[in-house]
Amino acid sequence: MTDPTAVSEDLDLLAEPRLVVEPGVAARVSAVAGPVLQGMGYRLVRIKISGEAGCTVQIMAERPDGTMLIEDCEAISRALSPVLDVADPIERAYRLEISSPGIDRPLVRRSDFERYSGHLVKVEMAVAHQGRKRFRGVLQGVEGDAVRLHRDDIRAEEDADVLLVMEDIADARLVLTDELIAESMRRGKAAERELRQNLGLAPPPPPHARKSDPAKSNKPKPKPLKKPLPKNTKKHRLAAQGLPGGEFDPTEGD
Repeated sequence: MTDPTAVSEDLDLLAEPRLVVEPGVAARVSAVAGPVLQGMGYRLVRIKISGEAGCTVQIMAERPDGTMLIEDCEAISRALSPVLDVADPIERAYRLEISSPGIDRPLVRRSDFERYSGHLVKVEMAVAHQGRKRFRGVLQGVEGDAVRLHRDDIRAEEDADVLLVMEDIADARLVLTDELIAESMRRGKAAERELRQNLGLAPPPPPHARKSDPAKSNKPKPKPLKKPLPKNTKKHRLAAQGLPGGEFDPTEGD
């Protein structure tokens, strides 16, 4: 049975607007692609137009939980190609490319900055903040309409913590770290398992099954304690050999 709370959360995430958007031709593509993706249950992340192979339109998309599989990219391409052909937002031939945001993904919504709090990011501002346009540091969460960043690129007499207004950000993306790679792999495996269950290719989880904690499951199991060795006394030696003790002084040899 579908969890109504989860469905409501997904709908809220689908309707969440982007705060970091593209200008020019990419904005026209966004106006066409965004509603199609949302109707299919995906979120538009970023559109990039480059001169690769003449002209390439790259559309980054994701599920509400931040995951994206090859099957998702294929479904979007089949649905979006004819819509773009009719709308014709680009006045020349182009190659359409659908992709996931990638591990070092751009952050474009408030929920992105909240979800990846604690990770290292690079930020480029459209509007300079305190005379600077580029910042790098660890996300410390969202406060009002701004994100708090604990900088690792500070100069002398500069504050380590800074608040950056989200709507003034031109580009923000995650920096590849071991922690980020590990988290991305966990999410990808969970999404693939869910897809296989939805397609009937894998059995559904038991209704009362408790989800395992990946951090705990990777810990080595403790080895059983060894029994203490017997004291080297005549009594213990005879006991070990299964021989009768006879009459002897139990303290002999201690």
